Amino acid sequence: MKILKYSFSIIALAVILSCKSYLDVVPDNVATLDNAFADRASTQKFLATCYSYLPNFGDPWVNPGLLASDEVWLNEEQGDPAASLLSKNLQSTIEPLINYWDGRERGKPLYQGIRDCNIFLENIDRPYDIQETERKRWTAEVKFLKAYYHFWLFKSYGPIPIVDENLPIYTSTEGIKTYREPVDDVVEYIVNLIDEAIVDLPEQIQSSTTELGRITTPIALSIKARLLMTAASPLFNGNTDYSALVDNEGRQLFNPDYSAAKWERAAAAVKEAIDACEANGFRLVTEYETNSDLNDTIKQELMLRSIISKRESEEVIWGSTHFTFSYTYQRMAQPLLVSVQSANPVSQFYAATLRMAELFYSKNGLPIEEDLEYEYDKRFEFQRATSADADYVEPGQSTVKLHFNREARFYAGVSFDRGAYVLDPTYRYVQVRAGELATKRNSGEFSGTGYFVKKLVDAKNNFNGESYAINYSYPFPIIRLGDLYLLYAEALNEIKSSPDQEVYEYIDKIRERAGLGKVVETWSAYSRTPDKPLTQTGMREIIQRERLIELAFEGQRFWDIRRWKTATDILSQPIRGWNINGPGLEFYQIKTLWNSQFEPKNYLWPIRETEIINNPNLVQNPGW
Repeated sequence: MKILKYSFSIIALAVILSCKSYLDVVPDNVATLDNAFADRASTQKFLATCYSYLPNFGDPWVNPGLLASDEVWLNEEQGDPAASLLSKNLQSTIEPLINYWDGRERGKPLYQGIRDCNIFLENIDRPYDIQETERKRWTAEVKFLKAYYHFWLFKSYGPIPIVDENLPIYTSTEGIKTYREPVDDVVEYIVNLIDEAIVDLPEQIQSSTTELGRITTPIALSIKARLLMTAASPLFNGNTDYSALVDNEGRQLFNPDYSAAKWERAAAAVKEAIDACEANGFRLVTEYETNSDLNDTIKQELMLRSIISKRESEEVIWGSTHFTFSYTYQRMAQPLLVSVQSANPVSQFYAATLRMAELFYSKNGLPIEEDLEYEYDKRFEFQRATSADADYVEPGQSTVKLHFNREARFYAGVSFDRGAYVLDPTYRYVQVRAGELATKRNSGEFSGTGYFVKKLVDAKNNFNGESYAINYSYPFPIIRLGDLYLLYAEALNEIKSSPDQEVYEYIDKIRERAGLGKVVETWSAYSRTPDKPLTQTGMREIIQRERLIELAFEGQRFWDIRRWKTATDILSQPIRGWNINGPGLEFYQIKTLWNSQFEPKNYLWPIRETEIINNPNLVQNPGW
């Protein structure tokens, strides 16, 4: 140890400082490692450090999946947090936004996290007072975390350097100028690491009080499935757009050849994950627990809202306890529903876009533009609600036809002017027009589109006098069983020449829970294109739409439309909302809030320019 201390003090400082410009893979603070792994208690603290690099999934300011797509739009008085700038395609090579490579601009330094995972794995044998079963479990958890950090970097940047072990502190500066590895090699490395971890992971946690969020076998298998689905998707499977991405050794970093075997492997992985999850008690949420006298329509809506907001939801396989969806963040999505004299108890600025309001199905379970019974061309005309509409729209009030005759997930996911809003057990109706309750109030505390994200607000919250009472903070979902079902339907559809009952089965499970009919029967009865579910291309479109609806506002759309390579079309459409300054029915004038043009280079994030300058081995992503 004396030699290590001496070596560190004499030559390592210059190497470490240089390393910060490449990858943080050289261990610093070597002199403290003996203390860090002296016993079980100190080692457990280091385990917590390894977990601490997990992205803050429930924070819209740092999780690009929540705010950097086209689902949510902030009003102009909220400014432009990093994720909003991403949604406007204002990424930069000088100082990349939400930089998880370096840990800058609201990102986390995942290569530093990988380094700490390596330190843990290299030293876990030191503590004398850890039982062998616990040592194996902690080792497996850290292997998974190391794999997950590589996965997050992979889906963001594509080919990345693999840091399997830390470099010795006496490594030369040239020795730490690492290379990006080809996409297929990166995927294989992550899969192998997860497989190693699975062997010693528990199937279930023992205590939700002390172990909630700890890695289990179902979590590891589910993330492996998501990884392999990402690798099989068009962005990484046969993508010739990146065929010219070659490093200075002449290695091609993207395989331009399409492989059907990648879909077959992904399908097997998703099915294995589903089986493991179901065997350990995970199931689709289908009921809402309440003592209130609510009708079946409202119970179904609240059930759909509870899928993610229910603490210890039986559907959420992995929830982020590292950053929960707390009081502050639920206030952001909650419209004001009661008259107050004091400060606004809610901030109500986390606004769904008009595009999301149009995304959800009709009551028949079809895209509104495809439903023979839905007057799509008249969706912006007015309709007055009757008593029969009371569960959805305030009786006697007028709103656009777009808000009538929609599926239950629309009413559970999006809140709109004159729409019903139930905070168990209280019915209220949202008033968003100029001068009304949920209108522009204090600086920045208003919806910029006229819509709100109801899905993220727990149904058991309520207003108490002039204050807003949050039922509890809940773990934000990272992956849930419904996600796996839709991934499995997607993978099966890709490996079959045409869809069959096996493909339909898992998407129909999701539709049935939402109160909708089966895919084939629904399209046959109501669609302008009744044969759509019978072809692979048509079914692919249906599955993708189903994912965008079912997982709306959960941070998956951002990544899905990239792996599918559909972001070029989807994110090049204008962001629209209502005229929030309009009194009365003038509110329903459509306003364009942003004209966006998604450039193909945005499919992969840029590596910071100084990183490329300091390490020429790290070729930049195309377009940057």
